[in-house]
Amino acid sequence: MASDRPSDVAFRFEDKIVPGRAGEPVGVALFAHGIRLLGRSPKFHRPRGLFCGNGHCGSCLLRIDGIPNVRACQAPVSENTRCERQNAFPDAEVDLLAAADWFFPRGMDHHRMMTGTRLGNELFVKLVRQVGGMGKLPDEVAPPAEPIADAAVDVLVVGGGPAGLAAATALAKQKPDARILLLDDQAAPGGSLRAEPDGDQRVAELVESLTRAGPGVEVSLRSSVLGHYPEDEPPARSPAGATPAAAAPPGRSRSPGELLPGVVLARRPAGLLRIKARRLLYATGAYEQNLVFPGNDRPGVLAARAVGRLAFCFGLGPARKVVFATGSTSPLELVGRLAAGLQARGVKVEIHDVRRLPRLNLGRDVLAVAARPAPASELLRQHGCPVVFEASKGGFVPHTDSTGRCAERIFAAGDVCGYRGPQAALAMGTEVGRAVAEGL
Repeated sequence: MASDRPSDVAFRFEDKIVPGRAGEPVGVALFAHGIRLLGRSPKFHRPRGLFCGNGHCGSCLLRIDGIPNVRACQAPVSENTRCERQNAFPDAEVDLLAAADWFFPRGMDHHRMMTGTRLGNELFVKLVRQVGGMGKLPDEVAPPAEPIADAAVDVLVVGGGPAGLAAATALAKQKPDARILLLDDQAAPGGSLRAEPDGDQRVAELVESLTRAGPGVEVSLRSSVLGHYPEDEPPARSPAGATPAAAAPPGRSRSPGELLPGVVLARRPAGLLRIKARRLLYATGAYEQNLVFPGNDRPGVLAARAVGRLAFCFGLGPARKVVFATGSTSPLELVGRLAAGLQARGVKVEIHDVRRLPRLNLGRDVLAVAARPAPASELLRQHGCPVVFEASKGGFVPHTDSTGRCAERIFAAGDVCGYRGPQAALAMGTEVGRAVAEGL
């Protein structure tokens, strides 16, 4: 598998030199070369590896270029990249501290251990601090503060998956003079489409349509929204070095009263951005979930869509054999599409109920967990949008009307409203984008 992949850089992984492709995630390059064990859990020192593959879990944390707890599935490979596993003694392959998992098979309540005497408790706390934790401090002191810029836009779209891309395109077509800012936390747009067998082609078509739709669209990648701060307002005059608030589009005057209260704060590669918007559209998608079975946290157990990304986005044959684990709420249409795509690439595929999984060699095989993704609705809740728990939709979903509106001038589209797959997300994004445009 690894020998068939062309590479243009070589990076250091502990005492090994590993070839890779410039810009691809470190975790992908390591997986391609058979390195699945990426670290140990902080408490019981259980082995950890890739799981979600898109930066929304803490299963693949590495020390990269002297910085601890970097998600290997997000950090890009370069010629000078240095990677180390952490939280293990003497190393991750043979971690003596994993004995904690054997000594406490039913769990460890460390808050009540060794509390009989003060001396014993002090010694135990020192031991726990050495055994546990999440890596060592960075090699270099971080800068005291990131530069802060301010922006005012007509519509802020959070999420560059199928719903976000479709919504921004529909908006730009109906309101070509509107300023639209689309933020996505990944290195490339596409979201869940990148886990589909034909995802690359479909994403390219969507990006081309968005580019042609209007001049007022800006797409910012590797940009994570940190939160909504209802009590904050940008300063009247931006601090030194900051970008001033964006002017109104040509032919339109903007009243400050049109802007939503508070600011949305985002972190971009260039620094922090405080955003004021007239409308907000959340297309944040859904998080990968796991199913309950023994050993579900081991390296080689990945979310089904993570297996799709490895195969269809990064061109890996992810394993000799891929076994899909399904449960009562599994999205079987997703499993069918991924299984057909993998088989077309010559990968052996099996589908089993999670209660009757076969014995696997997770050093060579992959167990793909097909659990229904959970809506990423936290930001909507910060805005005060009502949410309701619906197990059939994967978790807490916003309450919306027929236009996708969930609060005054705040909208939601796509899998954040309950997982239905990329095709449904595309259609919903287009409809909600049109509704937002009509209200501008």
